[in-house]
Amino acid sequence: MPHLTRRKEGGASTGVRTGLGVPGLAHPLVAPAEWGELTRPGAPVHWAVLDVADGPGVRPDPHCLQAAGRLRTAGVRVLGRLDLVHGTRAFGDVISDVHRYLEWYRVDGFLLHRCPSEREALPHVRRTVAALRGLAESPHIVLGHGIQPYPGYAENADQLVTFSGSWSDYRWSQAAEWTADYPPERFCHLVHGVPRGHLDEALRIARWLGAATIWFTDRTDHGGRADPWEAMPGYWDDIVSRIGTGVSE
Repeated sequence: MPHLTRRKEGGASTGVRTGLGVPGLAHPLVAPAEWGELTRPGAPVHWAVLDVADGPGVRPDPHCLQAAGRLRTAGVRVLGRLDLVHGTRAFGDVISDVHRYLEWYRVDGFLLHRCPSEREALPHVRRTVAALRGLAESPHIVLGHGIQPYPGYAENADQLVTFSGSWSDYRWSQAAEWTADYPPERFCHLVHGVPRGHLDEALRIARWLGAATIWFTDRTDHGGRADPWEAMPGYWDDIVSRIGTGVSE
């Protein structure tokens, strides 16, 4: 078992259900079966990211429209992917993507990909989130830091992605002390390269570190040359069977 920093007693809510946050499968035209699996009855999917073409694309995509509609019918939140490029992307360009996602795909919220994590960038992110909440009705906002950010970010989103990376790093990871002041449903962990034989261990680590939304896959990034999230994990059925009925704290 890896060395972990345990959450403070009382910091985690009881009975919280572990579920899946899908960071972005390949285009529905390329992977129709995978998108169909997300609507399987009992599949514990909290949300799925719709990335048409590094964002909403330049025109409505019929395959993405169909996939988004099926997800909503199944009760799965559909999130648009907004790339903040670590805080360097122009505010106007981000808002342009927001309008297209809302108009064309009627998304339920947004994943702010490559969201900055340092204290100095917090006002910029706060401004962006405020704009999103003004343009959409109760959007679900996920800040995709990929690391543990400055604590102030937790007050500006529904969820924070506080880990995104490899299994070799995840199994020795630790939770920042301030995260214990929030319930597990506020945090998400995305982990690639998780071997089938270590799936139960990975689930235990997520619960120990206090993350109720997870995405584990045996796909790898091949040293940064591939996207490990674009295909379903080879043990998809195993994940659904383990947490489909609700794995609780």
